[in-house]
Amino acid sequence: MAEQAQFEELARQLSAVGAVKRDMGRILPPDCPAGSAAVLTLLGRHGDMRMSKLAELLAVDMSVTSRHVAHVAARGWIERHPDPADKRSRILRLTPAGLHQLDDLSRRTTHLLAERLADWTDEDVDELIRLMTRLRASFGDCRSAPLRLPAPVDAESTRTPAST
Repeated sequence: MAEQAQFEELARQLSAVGAVKRDMGRILPPDCPAGSAAVLTLLGRHGDMRMSKLAELLAVDMSVTSRHVAHVAARGWIERHPDPADKRSRILRLTPAGLHQLDDLSRRTTHLLAERLADWTDEDVDELIRLMTRLRASFGDCRSAPLRLPAPVDAESTRTPAST
């Protein structure tokens, strides 16, 4: 099992991944912010779906999902069709323009990663993919699992009789 110091360093490194994500966000087209890119990516990966499923996958509430969906729909990247099983719901579907936008996003991301990781070997990239996949699997579906934190340590309760 890893030592406490290793977990602390891992937490620092994972926090620093935010800088990588920000750099990746800078390559997005001006009319396709990160939330819109996420909608397109999830529809591309999972296919047609209801807004409720998209909100679950985005791990945001329906009001935020609605804003993202409205943005991509206004650009013609998705269509909203009535759900045959429930006429009150809508099924979201990528349009040809949405597929084109998704391809552009993929090219931009691939180019950035290839540029930033140019001095990495293929084996290094494979190992990073393997470890990140394993890390995600270890966390499972973080949206539904409650976080179990240890009880806070009280300085008074940790004192020995000799230290009082």
